[in-house]
Amino acid sequence: MKILVATEKPFAAAAVNGIREICTADGHEVVLLEKYESKDRLIEAVADADALIVRSDKVTPEVIEAAGRLKIVVRAGAGYDNISLDACTERGIVVMNTPGQNSNAVAELALAMMIYASRNCFTPGTGREILGKRIGIHAYGNVGRLVAAKAKALGMEVTAFDPFVEAEKMEADGVVPAESLEKMYSECDFISLHIPATPQTRGSVGYDLLTKMPSGGCLVNTARKEVINEPELIKALTDRQDLKYVTDIAADCQAELAEKFGKRVFATPKKMGAETAEANMNAGLAAARQIAEYFRSGCTRFQVNAK
Repeated sequence: MKILVATEKPFAAAAVNGIREICTADGHEVVLLEKYESKDRLIEAVADADALIVRSDKVTPEVIEAAGRLKIVVRAGAGYDNISLDACTERGIVVMNTPGQNSNAVAELALAMMIYASRNCFTPGTGREILGKRIGIHAYGNVGRLVAAKAKALGMEVTAFDPFVEAEKMEADGVVPAESLEKMYSECDFISLHIPATPQTRGSVGYDLLTKMPSGGCLVNTARKEVINEPELIKALTDRQDLKYVTDIAADCQAELAEKFGKRVFATPKKMGAETAEANMNAGLAAARQIAEYFRSGCTRFQVNAK
């Protein structure tokens, strides 16, 4: 089988070598498309591919239409909103993600940004410590659990809200289940956001939730920019001069946020939650193993589209 690794933002060389070793051991051919500058390059390259590994690359209906032999797409990472699931399902193409492989890197970044915001973005002035502060975990998945564990180790009080996770599981981790989302926002100094971008969650975090936060509250977003209602974010930051917003996914209105709110808002230059050597390697190798196992035994354990 021909496996195309299409990465506008390439894997590290060690990860590419590992992907190649895993796939060629089963007799597959690995082809690289790296740092491509146009969708046409991807459309051309995918035409005869049996499998596709991507990172944040857009796998649109047009790309799927061009992929006459494609059987499986694996997103090396947790989020998969860059892939047209409907188009893949219609063609019978399996789509998988690699949950958990980037989680520690994202969790570490979330805590680092909390400290950065608390210490005035490392500029002169009196900041705050996070010891003893209250943190709310909005969605208690792989990343949320790791943020909770690290926050507890730093002496924070941890609450979490996730309607899909049993309260007993949170309590077993020493985390207090929130009675409601609104109550969690109203009681926590920090909110760490980990919800996916779905029709139900897009634009769901806005003025009402943000303005419930206590004085000096800080929202940390390492999830998706689409879950933030940006006009309402601006209104909340305007009406509440004490609130802060830090993220590794720059808002569409980031220039306006920076101009209006200065150090109260921070965004990394690009999405970098998974930008560690370890996460890069883990996600790439997991994607290769899942493709090899799929062709070997038909395993679809991490499939995210309709079967």
